Parts: sequence; structure tokens; C-alpha cells
Amino acid sequence: MTDAALLGPVDAPGLSVMTWNVRRLLPVTPPGSPDSWERRRGPLREVLQQARPHVLGVQEALPQQVDWVAGSLGHEWVGRGRDADGGGEHCAVFHDPARLRLERWQQFALSRTPDAPGSRSWGAPWPRVFVVAEFADLVTGARFRVVNTHLDPLSPWSRARSARLLRAVALGTRHPFASPLPTLVMGDMNASPRSRAYRLLTAGLVDTWDASTPEWSTFSHYRAPREGSRIDWILATPDVEVERAAIVAVRPGGIAPSDHEPVQVIVRLPTSSAR
Repeated sequence: MTDAALLGPVDAPGLSVMTWNVRRLLPVTPPGSPDSWERRRGPLREVLQQARPHVLGVQEALPQQVDWVAGSLGHEWVGRGRDADGGGEHCAVFHDPARLRLERWQQFALSRTPDAPGSRSWGAPWPRVFVVAEFADLVTGARFRVVNTHLDPLSPWSRARSARLLRAVALGTRHPFASPLPTLVMGDMNASPRSRAYRLLTAGLVDTWDASTPEWSTFSHYRAPREGSRIDWILATPDVEVERAAIVAVRPGGIAPSDHEPVQVIVRLPTSSAR
């Protein structure tokens, strides 16, 4: 059901990267609901502490959940809520400060006015954001970029236009990150590999998924893992070497930590990215 080799610390030059929609904390849940954060947070911490990603992008996380993830790993993080005032759901990017140094970061709206917090376009009913962070690897010296996002679930137009924007940022053709770097794009894309958003993003980026690995639906809605479509992806620029990939469909104590499964990859960054 999982690739157990991915659960555990990874030594340099390998770099462990994970994306996970942790399912937002709901203010009220019925007794026994699988949505209950009190029920889910322990298993979520257990999975994170086994996986030990050096870089983690989460989606839907409210402030209390961001703090829980940070405390689970001892990682530092960047990002703000998606609303105009910085509140609401976060697409936070976490990193292991013992391995990585944050160089710079910025958050943008997925809209026609990406510099306007809380803005939305293209038929999206809610604001959507992406966080861009650049890191230096303290062990290898390599520099790289991470883009974490959560695309709109209802508007294919929004997902397609967002994909164009994200591709430009990832390939270093859009200000203020207009410089080429090895880049990883991750998130809950709310679309399958058969979608237009996927085709647009992979016109320049590479899917890190290994087709030889069992493919589970990444949106299980707390049910048992099953074969299906991946709507959570990690993409990369072609200069990133992918060693392994897995959908970490585990259930500590029989409890699903989220309604999404985390996706984890082990990559190697080109030494030419060091300076």
C-alpha cells in the first residue's frame, strides 16, 4: 500500500519533499466524524515524524494546524492566509533549518492581480494563493525554488489560467522570480493528469510521479486507499533528478489523518545550482 522506504530520514544529497492537503479544521464536527481535528492530529503528526520531509507544502491549513505541523517537525515556515487580511487557509511552506537556509519568499494571489492579497479571478468563488520560496542547501550548496499552491475546485478556467501563471514562475520567466533555478511545484491541484491544467504545467515541467509505483487516489475522503486519479502533484523542472516517489496512504491506528493522501518524493538537485 505504501513505499515504506520513503518513510524515514533521507541523507544528503537526497532531499525529501512532500505535499499534503491537511483538511481545514472545522469549528464543529458530529461525534465520531472522521473530520474531527482532535481525532486526526495525532495520526497526522505520526506520519510527518516518520516521513521527516526536508520541505513540506501544506494546503487548507488554518493557523492552529500550521502551528501543529511546525511543532511536529521542528521546522520553520513561511506563508499567510489566503484572505485579504492574511487570515484563512494557508499554503504554508515548511523547511528543515538544519538542512536548508531560506533565501527569500513571497506569496501571490492566483488572479489577474497576483500582487493584490485576497483577489480572485477566472470564476473562482474563493481566493487562491501560491507561495514561492527559495532555499540554499546547507550540505550540498545547491539553490532551488519551491512553489506551493491549492487550485480552485470548481472552475476549470481558473485552474488553467493559474497553471499558466505557475509555469511562468517555476521556469523563472516572471518577475520577481525571473531567474532560472531548479524548481519544485507542489499542491492540491483539484485536477487529474488528464486535465488541461496538467497539460499546461507539464509543457515545461516534469511530473515526478514514477509510473511503476502503485497509484492511489490522493483524495480518499477518509476511506480506505484505492486506485484512482492523483489530484495532488509534485512537478519539477527537468534539471531535478527524481529518485523515488510515493503516495503515502497510511492509517496510523486505523485513522486517516486527512481526506487527502500526502505525496512524497526524494530528489537530487544539480550541483550547478550551487554558488
